[in-house]
Amino acid sequence: LVTVDPEVVFTAPGFDDELLRDLGDREVSIENSVAYRDGVVYFANSGGLVQGWDISDVLDGGTEGERVFRFWMGDDVDASIVIDDEGYLYVAAELQRFDARSAQVGQLVKLDPTVPDDPIVWRKVIDEAGKEGLGGIWATPPLWQDTLFVGTNAGDLLALDRMTGRERWRIHLGGPVWSSPVPIGDVLLQGDCQGYLHAYDLSQGVERVPRELWTLRLPGCIESTPAVWKGRIYVGTRGGAIYGIGLS
Repeated sequence: LVTVDPEVVFTAPGFDDELLRDLGDREVSIENSVAYRDGVVYFANSGGLVQGWDISDVLDGGTEGERVFRFWMGDDVDASIVIDDEGYLYVAAELQRFDARSAQVGQLVKLDPTVPDDPIVWRKVIDEAGKEGLGGIWATPPLWQDTLFVGTNAGDLLALDRMTGRERWRIHLGGPVWSSPVPIGDVLLQGDCQGYLHAYDLSQGVERVPRELWTLRLPGCIESTPAVWKGRIYVGTRGGAIYGIGLS
């Protein structure tokens, strides 16, 4: 019942000449969702270039944007950038090029976009080998209170202190873990590529490994991120179906 007539009013380039020179290839597609805060949109590409574009003029009806932040991770960023309530950015990258920049920066960083020349607050190397011998992170790492949950290509689910990057605990699952963790209420949902959907109890805090409330086996790798709506979980798998999960 809704009719729209969309018009492109602004376009931001996903890469620049500096990236192509440093990268040595042209694998620069954009596979993550845009994140937004205070008039600035943030996104990254498969060459690891993180950008922030001020679109205040566009939001006021204009057509101009200005790049206000640039950072190079060194490798493919599929995960969407996460922004906390203080404006810090959390960026997760894959480890597949194994270049010097990836070794220097790591695969997970907390960035302060107000200090563009030296934005790294903390960084973490996640180089454990997973599918096809690659490391790093494909899934978007969500925030829950002061904790960042991270799923890795090696099949681990990590809980990190968002202030320091300190690892609080780690659970090894059937990797790779490409489905993003979903904290909702006091429960953490996590799918893995063995087809298991796990639910963990966060009601006792996150300083220790949480108790598993239940697990459910579905056909095929759970690569998509579960959606939760009105007490039910909806998730698709590589088995070719979307499942609605609720109380029996």
